[in-house]
Amino acid sequence: QVQLVESGGGSVQAGGSLTLSCAASGSIFSVNDMGWYRQPIGRLRELVATIAKGGITNYGDAVKGRFTISRDNAKNTVYLQMNDLKPEDTAVYLCNAGIEPGRWASELDYWGRGTQVTVSA
Repeated sequence: QVQLVESGGGSVQAGGSLTLSCAASGSIFSVNDMGWYRQPIGRLRELVATIAKGGITNYGDAVKGRFTISRDNAKNTVYLQMNDLKPEDTAVYLCNAGIEPGRWASELDYWGRGTQVTVSA
């Protein structure tokens, strides 16, 4: 079984910073693209950032210049450094990864359970 476990969420004031982490564990042969998405209450899930195994990154327009995604391939872990947080960043942040669970297995899409980030004005 493969699991993605997020940590690092919490409550901050506007202008503050938080760092999220997401570690993949279990039966893993290869972790490919990793990323973060978020879902505010009552709204659709949206892209925050993704990072390929080789390090190429992609960001949602709302977070460009404020958030930085990175990964540690040896630890199967992805990070999200969030700076200059705004109330509109309040959401459940979910980790996502494309993982091959075995040498001969196809890539599957995995999601974490999410971590709450709340930014107060």
